[in-house]
Amino acid sequence: MNNKISSKCSLVAMPYLVILALLGACSTETTMPADPDQSAQKAAPPAPPPPSPILQIPILPHDEAVLKAANTLFSKAELAGDPADKTMRRPVVIDPLIDGVSRMQTAATRKMETNVANLVKAKYPQFEVKPFTAANLGQSPLLVVGTFTPINQLGKTEGVRESYRFCLALVDLKSRRIVSKAVARSRMENVDSAPLPFFSDAPVWTRDPTGEAYVATCQASKLDGEVSPAYIDSLVADALINEGIRAYNSAHFKEALALFVKAGATPAGQQFRTLTGNYLAASKLGRRQESAQAFGRIVDFGLDAGKLSVVFTFRPGATSLHGGTAKEPYDMWLKSLAQHAAQRNSCMEIIGHASRGGPESVNERLSALRAEYVRQRLVDETPSLDKRLIAAGYGSRENLIGTGKDNASDALDRRVEFRLLACRE
Repeated sequence: MNNKISSKCSLVAMPYLVILALLGACSTETTMPADPDQSAQKAAPPAPPPPSPILQIPILPHDEAVLKAANTLFSKAELAGDPADKTMRRPVVIDPLIDGVSRMQTAATRKMETNVANLVKAKYPQFEVKPFTAANLGQSPLLVVGTFTPINQLGKTEGVRESYRFCLALVDLKSRRIVSKAVARSRMENVDSAPLPFFSDAPVWTRDPTGEAYVATCQASKLDGEVSPAYIDSLVADALINEGIRAYNSAHFKEALALFVKAGATPAGQQFRTLTGNYLAASKLGRRQESAQAFGRIVDFGLDAGKLSVVFTFRPGATSLHGGTAKEPYDMWLKSLAQHAAQRNSCMEIIGHASRGGPESVNERLSALRAEYVRQRLVDETPSLDKRLIAAGYGSRENLIGTGKDNASDALDRRVEFRLLACRE
């Protein structure tokens, strides 16, 4: 019999039982089951294999993570020379560790630096830790750099931060190569990430090529890779700047100012930190004209880079600023911003930012109102800016720190940002 039964079933001259049988065949069985091979072809394709699991780095208690990374760094260092010579001690200096996003030194990074130095002294006698100074750099020592960065579950610096990523690199200044690297992740509990006084007092924040070179030396480098010349060439200036920062943090403002001036006179000394140090130290010494000039140079440095951020302190939940103080002379800041913006043939977007926390719609609205307040203050200073400035509120979507602590440690998340734009004809 054919696979398909004819649909033209004749009932003429058929016995009754035969007719019933044929009627049943016509009504219920028009085709035979499909070929098994054809069924397989029409079936849904098999599910793709699950993705390979992401390599998970264990998240350790903070102090344990620091020691683990430091032990890895020094125990696996690949150094030139005779390994059997136990009498040879290699000098080591630590270029102060920094937050991997803000590029600031914090209470946490300072403690980590101390812990690393103490571990080397106690466990690795073949190394001798020395201060990070221009004189010691002249000995071509080994150099430690490190970053400490709040990250989310995917290891990115965005969204909700849930742990810290700790990176260490050991540079041989003789060969200018990376001779060891280590990474670890730590929990966020019991970590004091408040910036040290120099950085918490700084009114302006922007990216600095020297700071970017430091971060790249740790985060973007490979074992036995060559270190960026931009970083190596700035080390003498960096050492002087760091001495100035230490003096400022210890309230030795006159000494700090002298060191910042000295650093600024070196070939790589015109850094953002140098300009900031000049401003801060002059302000602490009551030199108002000198500090105002230094602030103007800071503004120009940021505008030359295309953007800068100012950390204004607003009243909680309001758009008005706290009353200006010697530490926060808002009138001078705003006047300087207006003057230097007016000197450029550019337009500018003024962006308010907010810490993570609370309804985002409220954060966006408040940050927009604060940006508009600053915009109007600049226009009041220089009316010609009126049609060249726009204001916007980004809420918390461009948080830099992202911890949501809403204290000094994440003050940058409440910054007001100034971005240069091309003006429309």
